Amino acid sequence: MKIVVAGAGYVGLSNAVILAQHHHVTAIDTDAAKIELITRRVSPIDDPELTEYLANRPLHLEAVTDPELAYTAADLVVVATPTDYDPQTSYFDTSSVELVVATALTYSPGANIVIKSTVPVGFTEELRQRHPGATIMFSPEFLREGRALYDNLHPSRIVVGDRSAVGRRFADLMVEGADDDVVPVLLTDSTEAESIKLFANTYLALRVAYFNELDTYAAVRGLDTAQIIEGVGLDPRIGSHYNNPSFGYGGYCLPKDTKQLLANYSEVPQNLVVAVVDANRTRKDFIAGDILSRNPEVVGIYRLTMKTGSDNFRSSSVQGVMRRLSAEGVTLIIYEPGLTEETFSGSEVIADLEEFKRRADVIVTNRQSSDLDDVADKVYTRDIYGRD
Repeated sequence: MKIVVAGAGYVGLSNAVILAQHHHVTAIDTDAAKIELITRRVSPIDDPELTEYLANRPLHLEAVTDPELAYTAADLVVVATPTDYDPQTSYFDTSSVELVVATALTYSPGANIVIKSTVPVGFTEELRQRHPGATIMFSPEFLREGRALYDNLHPSRIVVGDRSAVGRRFADLMVEGADDDVVPVLLTDSTEAESIKLFANTYLALRVAYFNELDTYAAVRGLDTAQIIEGVGLDPRIGSHYNNPSFGYGGYCLPKDTKQLLANYSEVPQNLVVAVVDANRTRKDFIAGDILSRNPEVVGIYRLTMKTGSDNFRSSSVQGVMRRLSAEGVTLIIYEPGLTEETFSGSEVIADLEEFKRRADVIVTNRQSSDLDDVADKVYTRDIYGRD
């Protein structure tokens, strides 16, 4: 079977590696530098399992930038291109997905298309109407940045938005590549599968927002956040997972998925979804205000990344805090090893950690780090447990 995976980000590359264990896979991306790294079996993404599998495992994997070379004679095309949220339209920008599908069907009209990119509810059905006769399905991903391949090797569930034998075959391919013997598989209709993705991520965002609001209350009242969280978590219906306070939910998925679900609710009564979106703004307002109450002249931002072990800082919550601090005239300096530029969003990037620690009056970090133990009196964080 010839499989093509379009998009070599953490979703696309982890899917390509999973499938390439047993099938010939061609990864295609417009980023030539990324393709060159994959060809050399070097991961362009900070992900330990991806790094190990690319370097040491036998994979039937090639990487190209040429659409004709990639898509011709393809049996299966997995689409994992970016769908950023467009605030002007209140919807995902699905143009990259639409382009891949049209291009793939031009070169291989009989190919089965599986969309892994997150899309608005109803998008797949609309795409089917534009391409009558084509087999197009949606299969949501539930992967963590920095552990994407691990989550494909040990999937919590596999959901495929096609209840026919074609959908079952794709699910079987994903199970085949997993390390676990038993994997929950759910075959649904396409629009239900799209809904599962958005509602799952919005629930996670709701949980983050809930424990952040608990922490805000404790901070304002002078209470011990950890004691309250531990007591609440003893209820088995609530549990002690995903409860570590932060500067707000962020990263590539949760902010845009919650806003997209809110847009899909435009003609449906709701209260919770809009509250989740609003709560994230309120949390950043509180964090910025709490930092400003310390009257700093120079605030150091230690790492822009959202998660430990990830090199991605797209839409990280600390950037919202930074914008609020900048608006109040505070000087910001940034320590982020992933940046090679001298400035980021108008703020100076400091490559030397010791200089960064010396110059900052307050050091803001979403997650604790042993790098800052010697300047603990300068550190501002809401992190309790030292984990995501």
